[in-house]
Amino acid sequence: MGLGGGLGLLAGFVALLVVGTYVAAANLAGGATGAAVGLAKGAVPSAYQGLVQKWGNLCPALNPALLAAQLYQESGWKPDAQSHAAAQGIAQFIPGTWAAHGIDGDGDGDRDVWDPKDAIPSAASYDCKLASYVKDAPGDKTDNMLAAYNAGAYAVIKYGGVPPYEETKNYVSTIRKLEQSFAAKKGRVDPSKQAAGAIYFAQQKLGTPYLWGGNGTPEQGGRFDCSGLTKAAYKSVGIELPRVANDQWNSGPHPKRDELLPGDLVFFGTDLNNSRSIDHVGIYVGGGHMIDAPYTGAKIRFDPIDTPKYFGATRPTAG
Repeated sequence: MGLGGGLGLLAGFVALLVVGTYVAAANLAGGATGAAVGLAKGAVPSAYQGLVQKWGNLCPALNPALLAAQLYQESGWKPDAQSHAAAQGIAQFIPGTWAAHGIDGDGDGDRDVWDPKDAIPSAASYDCKLASYVKDAPGDKTDNMLAAYNAGAYAVIKYGGVPPYEETKNYVSTIRKLEQSFAAKKGRVDPSKQAAGAIYFAQQKLGTPYLWGGNGTPEQGGRFDCSGLTKAAYKSVGIELPRVANDQWNSGPHPKRDELLPGDLVFFGTDLNNSRSIDHVGIYVGGGHMIDAPYTGAKIRFDPIDTPKYFGATRPTAG
């Protein structure tokens, strides 16, 4: 059989899978999502995984996945990060807050905001202090802790829970959503209802030449790179993804290889223990294949996912 015939059969197979997405979704919808018991594979850089796992269990309102989500949101795991507002280090403490709440996490006799071995324990300790300040406020204890982190404990107490500040509500929502992507799950992951639409979008781009940095704009001739394609595919169904592949990893929970459904994003990297090494992403279509924009000189096409660089998968979620 020639290559053209093979692609035609595969395209037909994918069309059936798009319809079948909802059948598979219905079969899994009844499965309960397990509680977080650890960190998802490669979600946290290996240098910090032990710290996050240990200190993320410091108090009941906190867990390792939540602590990871905060650190990722604050600095993107950059220990030398510094903001225009003078926030410093991997946990982005401002000097006054560090002076009051920084701890010597590694027991070496100093408190160094630039040292993750101090900054990560300090972030957990600060979270738990805030949780204790607002423990009597109505509502979810963890949401209240996050709101206190963003708006101050007084605001949470005053309003009896998450205060009605748009910035604070968005912060709480963002961290709780990111928490899902960092957590290892016991049960199956609920499927995305938008998966079929995202696949349909990607199918229409088959044969389009790759463009590094491509977002599919008219000025770029409608061309994409790998993460530009996945971002556009999910934008077409109302889900906004980050622009680059290793950030898209944190856009939802992580199904295992034997739990993949059409529409899941599949990722590839150079270090299978570090999500920051991810350098490629595609949209899973079933049967061990994805639609992806491979590299300069190639066209958007079907490719197998089972390679030595296969890192894992994410099921994008709305919100």
